Amino acid sequence: MKLSARNQFQGQVKSIKLGNVMAEVVVDIGGGHEVVSAITRGSAEHLGLTQGATVTVVIKATEVILAKD
Repeated sequence: MKLSARNQFQGQVKSIKLGNVMAEVVVDIGGGHEVVSAITRGSAEHLGLTQGATVTVVIKATEVILAKD
């Protein structure tokens, strides 16, 4: 699948916390970095997400904030 979003990171699902409506998915993208995604429970189930599964994190944002000390 080709996407226009350039910020794509492959990683492994570290954990999934399923709520009644939403799911919190933590993805280890390597180098000690994690991305946390809040998606619907239905989407998590539809994707068949499980701990250890390989996924691609796609970030498409209109605003990105940088900070520097």
